[in-house]
Amino acid sequence: MTPTHVDREVDARGLNCPLPILRTKKALNDMLTGQLLKVVSTDPASQRDFQAFSRQTGNALVDQSAANGEFVFVLRRK
Repeated sequence: MTPTHVDREVDARGLNCPLPILRTKKALNDMLTGQLLKVVSTDPASQRDFQAFSRQTGNALVDQSAANGEFVFVLRRK
C-alpha cells in the first residue's frame, strides 16, 4: 500500500537504467531524514535496481508496486 503523503516525487517514465536511480539519488540528496520520495518508472529492471539501491544506501524501500507497465517505489530518506 502506497503511503498517502510523499514529500517529493520523481517521474522517471521512459528512462532506462541507470537514469531512474541517478535521478532518485539526486532527489534524496536534497531531502531531510525521514522524508518520503515516490519514484515512477517504466523500466522493468528498476524493480531489481531499487531493491539493490535501498540495500546499498540504507534508504528504506517502504513500498513498491507495479501496474499497467509502471513501477512505483516509495523510499524513506535515511
